[in-house]
Amino acid sequence: MTSLMVGQFPYIDHQSSVINPVLMTLATIDIIIIVFFFLLTLGIGIYVSRTSGKNTAEYFLSGRNMPWWLLGMSMVATTFSTDTPNLVTDIVRQNGVSGNWVWWIFLLTGMLTVFVYAKLWRKSNVTTDIEFYELRYSGKPAQFLRGFRSIFLGLIFNVLAMSGVALAAIKIGEVMLGLSPIQTIGIAAVITVVFSSLGGFKGVVYTDFILFFVAMIGAIGAAVVAVNLPEVGGLSGLFQHEELAGKLSILPELGNRDILISLVIIPLAVQWYSAWYPGSEPGGGGYIAQRMLAAKDESHAIGATFFFNILHYALRPWPWILVALASLVVFPDLESLQQAFPNISEDKLGHDLAYPAMLTFLPAGLLGLVLAALISAFMSTISTHLNWGASYLVNDFYQRFIRPDATEKEFVMAGRVSTILLMFLAAVMALYMQNALQVFDFILMFGAGTGLIFILRWFWWRINAWSEITAMFSSGIISFLFVFGGLYPENWQAYWRFPIIVLITTVLWLTATFLTNPESKETLRNFYHRIQPGGKGWEKVVREAASDGIEIVDPTSKWTLPQGIMAMLVGTILVYSIMFATGKLLYGEVGTAGILAVVAIITGVVLKRLWRKVGADII
Repeated sequence: MTSLMVGQFPYIDHQSSVINPVLMTLATIDIIIIVFFFLLTLGIGIYVSRTSGKNTAEYFLSGRNMPWWLLGMSMVATTFSTDTPNLVTDIVRQNGVSGNWVWWIFLLTGMLTVFVYAKLWRKSNVTTDIEFYELRYSGKPAQFLRGFRSIFLGLIFNVLAMSGVALAAIKIGEVMLGLSPIQTIGIAAVITVVFSSLGGFKGVVYTDFILFFVAMIGAIGAAVVAVNLPEVGGLSGLFQHEELAGKLSILPELGNRDILISLVIIPLAVQWYSAWYPGSEPGGGGYIAQRMLAAKDESHAIGATFFFNILHYALRPWPWILVALASLVVFPDLESLQQAFPNISEDKLGHDLAYPAMLTFLPAGLLGLVLAALISAFMSTISTHLNWGASYLVNDFYQRFIRPDATEKEFVMAGRVSTILLMFLAAVMALYMQNALQVFDFILMFGAGTGLIFILRWFWWRINAWSEITAMFSSGIISFLFVFGGLYPENWQAYWRFPIIVLITTVLWLTATFLTNPESKETLRNFYHRIQPGGKGWEKVVREAASDGIEIVDPTSKWTLPQGIMAMLVGTILVYSIMFATGKLLYGEVGTAGILAVVAIITGVVLKRLWRKVGADII
């Protein structure tokens, strides 16, 4: 079987347990798998380009006719990026399995989106969630919000998020293919930008369906190989190894005050609803909102987001966690990683490097599949970010403020140009970053305190554009001063930084809300008439409209917020039960796994009864 020399790989001398660099090869079967995958994804992009370029509705939302299962898989494929397993590996190696609560807690946000906000977004019928600002608010402040957020999120924030994904691709290219950072990012960027600019949203969603299965097979295959390395000794050997002492607990160590506060109290009390993070926005938003807006109807929007949360939290984490745990046996510290990969640049050396390092032990065939899976993860996430960011730049900035009278053909062309620009900027920024956790922490901190507005603005009439403007700038400025300006006292625990930012930001935006005028009656009434949010938060608006002889309440619309919150809580228990049952089964704790499985079944039955009460009828 012929092969292609691709770079320096480590191997374990199983007799001496010394890691040595050797020349590794890609077998013919690996090359065939990777080339086939590239041709398949590019073929889909070219095929759907015939319809995706007709107008902006097709290019950014595929005509709003997507089914729930396809959108759900697209959501989960998008959040399965090259940096995700690297991030999980970084967390596990430094903080143990329980460290994943830093992102597991966002399931609460996800379930709230499923059962409360999904149908509201679909009712809005906007093209992007940024367009929502001029539906909910009015005047110059609303225009400023829409224009500024389109640039801030679509360009700056989006480029930052994509650079984290590109950084992971760089590390995989260095470790597994012996490529320089510029070579890796150059190849990845060109292929992805061609595919994304041609296919638009439809191309992204269609390929996501394939990418999801490829990525999952690759992740599971990598976990099987990692666990069965001679040094690891299977699951039993892994979980008994001394390097994993204190790393295996799924729940944080409640006796440790610092861990209890940072991984339980703050996430439960503050983080899950107050932080803005792509894919887990309070109240929905970003590319999750884009997929809800592309759904056939409200029921399909609900089904898509629920399917996503099941796959995202209950199905995907454990293959990554197993590889991360095995990496602690093979590469117990950064020094061992550096010895194994002496060609890795010092500024890219971090614990997240351990995931691609473990992939170098894969056999021919599986190596090609896993590389294809990693490529698919990169392309899925980046293509989504490119299309999502371009939709902001075109729909909410270029079309709204620069060229409102341009033709649909020009808008589509502007979308393709924006796609190229975003990819270029993300590639450049990735060359200056160090690790995935660094990007995650910065994005999480930068959005601290804004999430509560995104939840309440649908159900409380008094929130206005100045509320959001104040929160946005307060959170950004305070976060910058705390992180980079030295304002945060050095003798304070780092975990208090996030809730302090949230507290200050919340006080400021509430103050701004009551010091400024509410939105106009016409704006509030039009919003209520379209969305039908219901509840006490809108009673004043409904009552005043009725006294003016204007009926804004649809008698056929039911207020389902209480049932939605109940379904959110039951759905959260369901997903956590499935996830923890899987973990306990892997740990060999069959009895506990069985109990958790029973809890999952019971909550599943209860949730099915609640499902129709929140306005969904696809199951």
